[in-house]
Amino acid sequence: MTAEQRKIAQALLTTHGQTYAAEAGIKLRDTPQPLYQLLVLSCLLSARIRASVAVAAARELFEAGMKDARRMRDATWQQRVDALGRGSYRRYDERTATQLGDGAQLLLDDHDGDLRKLRDEAGGDTGRLRELLQKVPGLGPAGADIFLREAQAVWPDLTPYIDGKAVQGAERLGLPKDADALARLVPADDTAAFAAALVRAALEKDVVEDVTAETS
Repeated sequence: MTAEQRKIAQALLTTHGQTYAAEAGIKLRDTPQPLYQLLVLSCLLSARIRASVAVAAARELFEAGMKDARRMRDATWQQRVDALGRGSYRRYDERTATQLGDGAQLLLDDHDGDLRKLRDEAGGDTGRLRELLQKVPGLGPAGADIFLREAQAVWPDLTPYIDGKAVQGAERLGLPKDADALARLVPADDTAAFAAALVRAALEKDVVEDVTAETS
């Protein structure tokens, strides 16, 4: 890696270094409620919809009281649809409302609503954890990647988790395409925020422009 690449990485962190969890108002900790909220956000982000809409919809669900698996399960389908609609998540609102209810029930049945127990079931195997997450309705490979990419902020044994979408952003910025090399560009504590910023670089043209302006 070069001094220029380090400069680009720092500029990216400075301009767009915020996790999607933080953007959604989730105070991520290694406890059941915020981890569940991250799971919900990951489900919403994995649909073909703007990230800003997914974040807004997550905020609406949480503000309506659906902050943990039990409350999500106990909410009515219509309450979930209405919250998603307030966040402008209308294209997928009905299907997603069903998936969120089913996913909450599954998590309660299998892991008492606690994603740390799902993590324990994986036995420290990140690949296995990724597979287990995909049992949640509506959470495919992309959604599992989103969850793990953000969860590394509180589950440091996942670090570095820099998925394919983040690597796409790295390519646009002229940064290495290898996850370990990318992780070495920033302090370990910043890896989750850096990965989220790389994803934004892949999705949003103005992110690359902002970094170029910051480093010129």
